[in-house]
Amino acid sequence: MPKIIGWLLGCRRFRPSIALDFIHHRGNNAVAASKGLSTLCDAIQEEAPKENLVSDMLVDSFGRLHTYLRISLTERCNLRCQYCMPAEGVELTPNPRLLSQDEIVRVANLFVSSGVTKIRLTGGEPTIRKDVEEICCRLSNLPGLKTLAMTTNGIILANKLPRLKECGLGSINISLDTLVPAKFEFMTRRKGHERVLKSIDTAIELGYNPVKVNCVVMRGFNDDEICDFVQLTREKPINIRFIEFMPFDGNIWNVKKLVPYAEMLDTVVKNFPKLERIVDAPTETAKNFRVDDHQGTVSFITSMTEHFCAGCNRLRLLADGNFKVCLFGPSEVSLRDPLRCGATNDELKHIIGAAVKKKKKAHAGMFDLASTPNRPMIHIGG
Repeated sequence: MPKIIGWLLGCRRFRPSIALDFIHHRGNNAVAASKGLSTLCDAIQEEAPKENLVSDMLVDSFGRLHTYLRISLTERCNLRCQYCMPAEGVELTPNPRLLSQDEIVRVANLFVSSGVTKIRLTGGEPTIRKDVEEICCRLSNLPGLKTLAMTTNGIILANKLPRLKECGLGSINISLDTLVPAKFEFMTRRKGHERVLKSIDTAIELGYNPVKVNCVVMRGFNDDEICDFVQLTREKPINIRFIEFMPFDGNIWNVKKLVPYAEMLDTVVKNFPKLERIVDAPTETAKNFRVDDHQGTVSFITSMTEHFCAGCNRLRLLADGNFKVCLFGPSEVSLRDPLRCGATNDELKHIIGAAVKKKKKAHAGMFDLASTPNRPMIHIGG
């Protein structure tokens, strides 16, 4: 560790405070042509993936092994969802301070070679990044990576998804909070409801199974549509995921808007008495159910009323290169700065490992979270 501190102090781009405390509190490639992308993918795929040994870097002080990395590709978005950013918008990080494609791939490879088996691409809106196909191609072929997923708002996904699938995108989550076009426009401050529905159908046609649909439930806005969303699972391989409304900077969180898991579940059971519980994986964030004779499934993400911190295996790399070990924690450490100062992989691993070791046993309660400074969701990545 003294070596790392000495190295950080010797880097002109580092402030001394960062060198003394790795986890600080927050106070370009051009897109390749289709032919070039195909050549790149074919070349990379010649090398068969192998299993990687798990590094201590990914184990926190409570013994939790982190094998899932969420990477935000951009802070920009083509919607303005009310629970994601304030009405006046947010200040975006200048492009030169965002991670380049090569930097993303280098850091991702460092995690995968240390034992990460799943990467999810987020934003902002990841599909608006011009080199998203090439990033998918390079990441999906990292030796040892088992799953490359993406969370998207679906606005421009339909046209891009066939190519993204060819580039190795194996799982898709599409955000949709209402089935009513007028309410969609009110919530997102933009049009595009039909395009999101088209993206869901396109994903199904391309063989994604399940197609996960994320729905943030808010009292007085869409809590009356819960059963309508469940009906989507009757004929289609959709996993509808009801998410409790969570507090982030600028989204005007109020407990009165929160519809707790128990209430949502009661609503579903009353209308679908054949709802059955599915056994969850130890690191699963959702509580999963199936309605008898439905093709799809129903899930609840209960971050506020029944947290799942004990089994958390997730880490986050933000678009600006900051590394975050907990969605709700304000602590972050920059990987971009040491990366651009010439850090070796071992030096980066020391920084990552130190951050992971400081991860808390559980996040604070929802009322404490509401008063704790944290970035807007558009900055963190969905």
